[in-house]
Amino acid sequence: MREGEPVLRVEDLILYFVTTKGVVQAVDKVSLSVPHNQAIVILGESGCGKSSLARAILRLLPRNVYQYTGKVYLDGRDVMELDEENFAREVRWVGISMVPQAAMNALNPVLKVGDQVSEPAVLHLGVSKAEAWDMARKMFDYVGVPEGFLQRYPFELSGGMRQRVAIAMALITMPSLIILDEPTSALDVLTQASIMNTLKQIKQEMPISYMLITHDIATSSDLVEHVAVMYAGQIVEVSKAEAFFQQPLHPYSRKLLAAVPRLYEKQALEFIPGRPPSLLNPPAGCRFADRCPSRFDRCAEEPPTLSVDGHLVKCWLYVTG
Repeated sequence: MREGEPVLRVEDLILYFVTTKGVVQAVDKVSLSVPHNQAIVILGESGCGKSSLARAILRLLPRNVYQYTGKVYLDGRDVMELDEENFAREVRWVGISMVPQAAMNALNPVLKVGDQVSEPAVLHLGVSKAEAWDMARKMFDYVGVPEGFLQRYPFELSGGMRQRVAIAMALITMPSLIILDEPTSALDVLTQASIMNTLKQIKQEMPISYMLITHDIATSSDLVEHVAVMYAGQIVEVSKAEAFFQQPLHPYSRKLLAAVPRLYEKQALEFIPGRPPSLLNPPAGCRFADRCPSRFDRCAEEPPTLSVDGHLVKCWLYVTG
């Protein structure tokens, strides 16, 4: 790994699905990176391709894949060159792990949570079952789950505790990167705050990076250093979090932030008119053009690919000259 190399670098990643209605362009030439010991959030409306991006990175692909190409570098190594067996052994769980949506669905209801959390350590690290259980106890302590819960079944735990168990399972192999796919979407507000505080503490104490996938801007703002905004299968803006939350550039990003209530600011909430385009037949130009208050003729004709002083944004408004 070269000095300064991000833990994850994605270049022109494509994941298309074939359906009875045509080809769905779920992830369309996505490029982004995640620095070591930092977090990035992927923001966007439901159906924009956020979860498909996570599954493309981890190569968790359904059977109806039409096209899957691009580069995925983990610590400087192009893991797309690995066959499935080596990818499963060297990358999935070991280098990158994932906390999926709805922890109850991710846990086996007939196995004790201690067995499920310890299993990745047995399979991927080659430790004994006893050693793996000791590691699971330590992970439970990190995520705030009482040790006695190791002997419980998932249905005996609250939603918040199940989510902490899923985080412990993702942590046990000490991967370089954890992908968190809507980790608090099914939880009440207080439990959401508690889970996010736990994630912040883990990031401070462990050499780990996060990719947080969510449509909830408020829960992500205090955890991440970087923001990527996804719309209709594409990344339309990438920025440092501080700059983004103060002054987003893309019209879609501005609309997203304007729809979030502010604690100390009195401003009318806005909404985004219309609906996202179909990924079966996306527009030829900017995919946000039909909903954009700042659109002009060129927006419908050519897809923008632009950068502004290190703050990446796909929008013709920022063309100079």
